This record gives sequence, structure tokens and C-alpha cells, in this order.
Amino acid sequence: MLDHFIRHIREKNLLDSNKTYLIAISGGLDSVVLTYLMQMAKIKFILAHCNFGLRGKESDGDEQFVRDFAAKLGKEIFVQHFNTKGYAYENCISTQMAARDLRYGWFDSLVEEQKLAGTVVAHHLDDQVETIMLNLLRGTGIEGLYGMAEVKGELIRPLLAFSKQQLLDFAQQEGLSWREDSSNQDSDYKRNFLRNKVLPLLTEEDPAAMEVMIRSFGRVKDTGRAYFHFQNEWLKGHLQSEGAFQKLSIPDLLKIPGFKSVLFYWLRDFGFNYFQVEDLAQAIRNRNTGGSFHSSQAVLNIDRELLILGKKRESSKESQLIAASDQGFEINGEKFEMSLTPFTQLDTRPSSGMFDLDKVEFPLELRNWREGERFRPLGMKNFKKISDFLIDLKVPLIYKSQVKVLCSRGEVMWVVGYRVDDRYKVEKGSKTVLHIKKTEKE
Repeated sequence: MLDHFIRHIREKNLLDSNKTYLIAISGGLDSVVLTYLMQMAKIKFILAHCNFGLRGKESDGDEQFVRDFAAKLGKEIFVQHFNTKGYAYENCISTQMAARDLRYGWFDSLVEEQKLAGTVVAHHLDDQVETIMLNLLRGTGIEGLYGMAEVKGELIRPLLAFSKQQLLDFAQQEGLSWREDSSNQDSDYKRNFLRNKVLPLLTEEDPAAMEVMIRSFGRVKDTGRAYFHFQNEWLKGHLQSEGAFQKLSIPDLLKIPGFKSVLFYWLRDFGFNYFQVEDLAQAIRNRNTGGSFHSSQAVLNIDRELLILGKKRESSKESQLIAASDQGFEINGEKFEMSLTPFTQLDTRPSSGMFDLDKVEFPLELRNWREGERFRPLGMKNFKKISDFLIDLKVPLIYKSQVKVLCSRGEVMWVVGYRVDDRYKVEKGSKTVLHIKKTEKE
């Protein structure tokens, strides 16, 4: 097995003999074999052991065992004691999750402090099968069937190609000793149930069952990578960006069989879960125009033939005052510059506003528009509610909440990005123009 291990880490470029690593050692069979293999392969390392204090004297026995093992190998070892149950209670998580968080958090800090190349853990082929089956039971989708990666950031798993039986045979051949964790026999945990009850039945029926499953899941992984690549390319070609928003054509989306998976791929990074995406897909099929869907990070609005997505913004101060000496201001991440010029030519772009300076009184106030608020749109003699004005323009609901107004003396002089108020317009006799325009992105 040693030759196989050395060949494997070289072919996959997993470990470098010129670098030093951190081995996570529990004292169990897997981590003892890993440590011994790396010692025999002349890979430099230090050891790290977590005492979670969950099994009383048994935990202390594990600690003493790994200390003695490290001394026998002549290797430096770091040991950390954790109040695992206290951490779990404070963070409202399971004891298992608490142990995981504490373990990997400490490993990461050790790697940084000791300037190491990464953390090496002893997950093997059986662990891989268990992980994939657990993910299958949890309904994690295609990516859950990929299993654990041999290298993920600074975490390295060089034993994923080896079965538990191979490790056991090697340990017995080399006369190694190790500790048994009594909690591994508790089949109340799903992983232990799979390990102790389900997988033995499968391998009894077919000794090669796990190897076959790993090959099959490898094919799923290759298929999944291609699948996500093409989804990403499709979205690149169909998503439209407009300021802080993303837009997607519903008719284009509906041309895709199983379009729900494309929706989930797009929206998951914005905090939407699969159940929300299922509801959204049903709303799209039912043509529920005007419907809104919220995640912790974003809002998605169904607007006629479009899906419009916008990130939620942290609540900002209610208003912003702009002095005559200011050179500009910022709205929703977009910058506007402000200048005084003689009137030469009218700038009619929606992103620009031109005002007769003699009609304006500083400071100006920039704020969200308010329900019931009115202004006189340029070219009109009568006042109009801003809400009605936005409806007439068919401004999507998701945009409306972020519309700002610029005010002088408490009067709306500009619905920013949409229309100047007629009372502040530039006329033939205007001497000086206050020109506000959106700056182009660099």
C-alpha cells in the first residue's frame, strides 16, 4: 500500500516533500495509518489533536495515545481542549456541528501560525461513499453527489482512493496500534447507521459495491460539470444587467426543458433555496405577473415578460443634503456629478437633469419618494402623483422602491432618472444651468 500511496500523491500532485503539513490525528485507525504513510513517504508534518471532552476518560486516553505516538515518531504535536457542548449551546447547533467548526477553525489558525502548506485529513473511500449517500438522502442535488474533493483550498485528503479494509490490512501488516472510538458504534447517527448497517449489507451482496458506486458518482461529477458549464454559458448570453439589477426573459427561459434547474443555478448565490425556486417556477407557468419573491439577500419580481432581480440594500439614512459647493452625490452605487454652466444645449437623457439655477434653493435634499407625493412632470400643466407617474411608465415594482427624488424647498424638482419637474425647467431666458448627470463607469 505504501508504494500505491506514494504513486497516488505524486500522480495527483497532492503532497510536496519540500513542504510541511498539519496532520489531523484522532488516534483512530485512519489517522494513524495516514501519519505512518506520510512518515514512510518522507513528507514533513506536525500533528494536531482535538480533545472535545465528550467521552470522559476515553477522550483523555486518546490524547495520551497520540502524544506517545508523536514522541515515538519524533514529531511535534499540538493538542487543544474544547468545551464542545458549551459552544454548541451558545450557537444553537448540534454537538457534531460544534466539533466540526471548532476542529477546522483551530486547524486553519495553526496552518497560518506555523506557516504550513495545508491540513491533511484521513477521509477514505468508505467515508466518501457515506458522504455521497447522506447527501442523496438530504436532497442536495447534483453537486452533493460529487462527494469530497481530494484538495479543497488548504484541506487535503490523500486517502480517498483507499478503502477502510485496505487501511486495516496495512495497519495489521505493519503492526500498528490505534484507538477505537466507542461512539462510532452508535447507529442513532445517520452516518453510523449507513456505516454499520447499510454498507455491510451492500458489500456482503457485492464485495465491489463501493468501488462501483465511486466510479458511477465520478461519471455523475463529470456530467454535472458539463451541465453547470452550459448553464453558466446560457445565463451569460441571456442575463441583462441594468444598474444594480439583473433581468432575464421569461419566454427565453421557458424554451429550456427543466428550466427550474437554470433558475436555481442563477438564484442560489442570492440566498434563494430550492423550495422558493419551485414556487417561482410555478408562478412563471401560471403567468403571475407582479409576484415578488424574497431571500435574505435579494428580491425577485415577475414583471410581464421579465424576471427582475435586485440585491437588498442596507437601510440608509432617510435623506441626504446637497450643498451648492458639492460636486455630486451617489445613489444606489451610481455616481452623479453636479456642475453650473451657461445654457447652450438641453440634455434630455433620463440619467441627466437640467435646472434653472435661479429657481433652485440650496441645500437640496435627496431621499426616497413618499406615497401620495406629487410633482409636475416636465411638459405638463397639472400635478401628478409620483406613484401614478411610475405606473404610467410601467416601472417594475422592484425598481419603484429604490426611486429617489431631489427636492428644493421641500418640493420635488426631479424624480431622479425619470423626469424633471416643470417648475424647475431650463427656459430660453435661463442664465445659469444646474446640470446633474450620471458619471460613466470607468
